[in-house]
Amino acid sequence: MTYKSIKGTRDILPSESWKWQRVEEKIRGVMHTFNFREIRTPLFEETSLFSRSIGELTDIVSKEMYTFRDLSGESLTLRPEMTASVVRAHIQHNLREQSPLVKLYYIGPMFRQERPQAGRLRQFHQFGAEAIGSQIPSLDVEVVALAVATYEALGVKKTILRINSVGCEKCRPPYKEMLKRHLTRVRDRLSAESQRRLDVNPLRVLDSKSEEDQSAMAQIPLLKDHLCPECSAHYASVKEELAALELQYEEDGRLVRGLDYYTKTAFEILSKDLGAQDALAGGGRYDLLAEELGGKPTPGIGFAAGIERLMMVSEKQKSFLDGEEKPAIFFAALGNEAQRWAMKQALELRRRGISAELDFLSRSLKAQMREADRQQVRHVIIVGENEVKTRRATIKDMKSGEQKTVSFDEVMSLFEKTNTDK
Repeated sequence: MTYKSIKGTRDILPSESWKWQRVEEKIRGVMHTFNFREIRTPLFEETSLFSRSIGELTDIVSKEMYTFRDLSGESLTLRPEMTASVVRAHIQHNLREQSPLVKLYYIGPMFRQERPQAGRLRQFHQFGAEAIGSQIPSLDVEVVALAVATYEALGVKKTILRINSVGCEKCRPPYKEMLKRHLTRVRDRLSAESQRRLDVNPLRVLDSKSEEDQSAMAQIPLLKDHLCPECSAHYASVKEELAALELQYEEDGRLVRGLDYYTKTAFEILSKDLGAQDALAGGGRYDLLAEELGGKPTPGIGFAAGIERLMMVSEKQKSFLDGEEKPAIFFAALGNEAQRWAMKQALELRRRGISAELDFLSRSLKAQMREADRQQVRHVIIVGENEVKTRRATIKDMKSGEQKTVSFDEVMSLFEKTNTDK
């Protein structure tokens, strides 16, 4: 039997893992400039953490979670998203006592048992940020600015920022009833999935990308026009501050988030280069979540972004033009004594932060030179048994074709000098 990766998962091979490393480095760099610090939570949690926070009637909880029982009979779930885990950690470790405002970010895998398609896997990766402890609109704008700045740093072009307000526990319930009445009148024109959502969570109908649903909803009322005074003032301030920072946005009255814990500000970052599944990132405010999970009332706002989708956009926009880093030097050694010398020199170079490679397949000099060329190495140090006796080696510049013979004592210093010129 030949084993393969499970459907909806994929291997990240060395030919592309360097891109992931570069993306993660960029993300961490931007997060640190905004003074967000990394948090790492377990891959699985108690199932009730997600069912309480995300919502029993959401597609994630009802159809997509990987849930199992451990040997003690406890129900556990592989994390389908990170906000609930971050808020749980915030409560458990009493982070609010360490700082009144806690700014955290994460990078890692999530798990949802959904139909695999382009940019959507069963094990997928996200980065995101959570700012917990303040309900002022300026923090919403800070988090939106962080998301936008991250894509700018990654070289992603032509993104679109969309915002909305999804209200709060005061104004959302009456709006949901109003929305349900309007949608019921056009029920027969809705898709089968939206008809199901109408019965369990009418707000999710607004999230439909179906053309028939969009046509049927042309005249529905929008929540942003039925906000309570507090939510209305909050939303107005967010828009004013985004404009003051010259962060361009589009207002989308039908924008909702798929998780039940969101309140007030909701936003998405889109890319037209992704086709139908155009969302790069999404987030919003969740002022009621901490209390829902057993903590003290603590407001928060955050966002999550898919790394696979980011990779797709980066490939289309060719954001990785500088390419993968290659070894700086290759030792082409012939014979046991030469191999021992090459290994010692390679180790010393590596200790100095210079990448070095050598042959471990006992190949001919010609084959080793071909290997150095395949790996796009700039310099090759050639040494054989005679060179060991005379304590001299040949250094070849693979770009210019020039080569010179130097003493063993000169190799390290000479290479360090030429390496700075590559």
